[in-house]
Amino acid sequence: MGGKLAAGDKAPEFTLPDDAGGKVSLASFAGKKLVLYFYPKDDTSGCTKEAIDFNGLKKDFKNAGAEILGASPDSAASHAKFKTKHALDLALASDESKAMLESYGVWVEKSMYGRKYFGVERTTFLIGPDGRIAKVWNKVKVPGHAAAVLDAVKAL
Repeated sequence: MGGKLAAGDKAPEFTLPDDAGGKVSLASFAGKKLVLYFYPKDDTSGCTKEAIDFNGLKKDFKNAGAEILGASPDSAASHAKFKTKHALDLALASDESKAMLESYGVWVEKSMYGRKYFGVERTTFLIGPDGRIAKVWNKVKVPGHAAAVLDAVKAL
């Protein structure tokens, strides 16, 4: 299991299948700011709201020089269906093996109603053009989050 990453750390490299049937990697964002957000599951209420919020600000992120990539353990096919259903124009990476989720420290033991299980801790990383983590938002609460990330992107 990966430990918690912090600002200043080098972002772990990854190459994963994306929702469009291709591959996406950290290297494909070299020299750009990247908002990498991890979410638990496609088409659940909080995850849908978060994706719609980021999608709605996509142009503002682009104007600030940043790309957005969502990642979860769902399959690429699930991501494609999720994007179509909600008219999303965001890249989504599929980490069914959970290796990338672990390297970023977001695959954690959770507890609900006394039952322990592993899942994604909703977390967002702002990765600078140099490949280093500029800011981390742990245990994200969705309302207002995308706007707060945009403010940080503009300040970077």
